[in-house]
Amino acid sequence: MMTRSIASTLATLLLAGAASAGTIDAPVVTRSASNTLTVRWTDADPVDVFRSDDPAATVRTATLVSKGDRDGAETLSVAPGERIYFLLRDTKTGKTARVAERLLPFQQSSNFRDIGGYPAAGGKHVRWGLIYRSAGQPMLSDADLKDIQTLKLANLVDLRSSEERVIAPTRIEGVPYQAVGYSMKGLMGSGVPKNGEGVYRTMPTFMAPQLRLIFQDLLADKGAIAYNCSAGQDRTGFVTAIILSALGVPRDTIVADYHLSTSYRRPEWEMPKIDIVAQANNPVAMMFAKYQENPAAAKPQPLKDPDGTAFLTYAFDEIDKKWGSVDAYLTQNIGLTKVDLAALRARYTE
Repeated sequence: MMTRSIASTLATLLLAGAASAGTIDAPVVTRSASNTLTVRWTDADPVDVFRSDDPAATVRTATLVSKGDRDGAETLSVAPGERIYFLLRDTKTGKTARVAERLLPFQQSSNFRDIGGYPAAGGKHVRWGLIYRSAGQPMLSDADLKDIQTLKLANLVDLRSSEERVIAPTRIEGVPYQAVGYSMKGLMGSGVPKNGEGVYRTMPTFMAPQLRLIFQDLLADKGAIAYNCSAGQDRTGFVTAIILSALGVPRDTIVADYHLSTSYRRPEWEMPKIDIVAQANNPVAMMFAKYQENPAAAKPQPLKDPDGTAFLTYAFDEIDKKWGSVDAYLTQNIGLTKVDLAALRARYTE
């Protein structure tokens, strides 16, 4: 837990400015133990600290835990897995900043995180508690499932192939579930597909049907939504990049969020152990079995070329070449109108 907390702190600090409001700078929440949360910030003025389990809580509905705090930090005890949202109020300006843990502290999950808090269009920020991205969920513990119920998910969109969904079905139940059927066999070719430019340049076209589903759900405004692939980094990373782009999040912030997968993934919880005898005739299962047998695959690798180019950059480059911009891509290939984009920003930013 401490190793993951340190990685979370360092990664979040890189994005700290994305969660600021008023004179409150760099708010971040870390979990130093299963039952201990610490919120930190920078402000020249004293700050009132409030807590709530409601991501839309106001200072009137939240609980005050510290008044006129000057040391820039507040630690409190919580139940393991409990989701807490902090509201920080500058006592001089009255302006507030909302912040929560980015990585959800589930026992047996990988890369399950909230994309709230990032700067968005019109000087606003992406709302917390409404859009979640993750890796596969076949090994969630019973305690994890109880904690997920508190997220009040209205939709779950599975970005994985038909084969992956059979090999490692999600354990999340009772949530409307959507997926687009497709096979990974075409991507495999004569062997294990190599991640990078070749894969990412296909994303804008390949993932368009899934994006249409997700934006349909977001516009329906029925509640929080979650979506996932197996590792929660490539297909999920691309989908997240397009959602954040639609909300007006800066490109550099989107790429920084994308790279968090390297520290947030836990491959051991992404897929159950594959029986290579029973699955000998299933090429997709055998592909994942090779990953499981390779010790190097247990350590997530950076999502970039040796020269430092983020793989995600190639997807954006393809969009710019074919459609001219992400907005044009959303209009021409995903079917969103200007009215839709305005509605999305009204609902998912504050």
